Amino acid sequence: GSLRRAFIPLIDCFTAQTAIPVNLNFGPAGLLRERIEAGEACDVFASANAQHPQTLIAQGLAGESQIFARNTLTLTARRHLRGDALTLLRNPDLRLATSTPGCDPSGDYTWQLFDNLNSLEPGLGEQLKSRAMQLVGGRDSFCIPSGEIASKWLLQQDLTDLFIGYAHYAAALTHDDALRVVELPQGQNILCDYHVARLAERENAQTLYAFILADVGQRYLREAGFLAVN
Repeated sequence: GSLRRAFIPLIDCFTAQTAIPVNLNFGPAGLLRERIEAGEACDVFASANAQHPQTLIAQGLAGESQIFARNTLTLTARRHLRGDALTLLRNPDLRLATSTPGCDPSGDYTWQLFDNLNSLEPGLGEQLKSRAMQLVGGRDSFCIPSGEIASKWLLQQDLTDLFIGYAHYAAALTHDDALRVVELPQGQNILCDYHVARLAERENAQTLYAFILADVGQRYLREAGFLAVN
């Protein structure tokens, strides 16, 4: 789901150059993987982590996988809330929302962040795990309107005060007068590796797979705020 802002223009460019139509399906990578395992047709699978593509490879459902982009995490807060990330996260009166571990890599990365925060301040990560509301990325999560950024929408709907999500949204969020993007402690933040897997042997699938990894595909990812692989 976090690839939407990069992949829609990327695929438009791919189809314009190759005349190969692509049917895009967005969603939490863990749930998309389950659909593939259940028999849904898929030629190329992009995931915000390595785990889900590697699971398909282990089952013989995918042929290969490569890292194609990177990301980090960030904290989005209401603009009137002052203080750095740790100050905000420590405050038990503030509602904290995240994505859903297991179903969505964003949730998995956030739980890794919480574990890292324990090393910085013993007990803090466990407190955050118990407080965190898993509002997106799950089987029964809120349906975020098309085109909306989850953190922004959840805050606008007064469903939370803080949200931990991907940092590539920061540029779009900083223009909102009601929100502010707060950097997480650098030593504890997570480097999120995005992987793409080729599931079909068809030539068109290989062409798309290669396009995502090549210079033009990488340019669209960088323009959407993702970090380069190297």
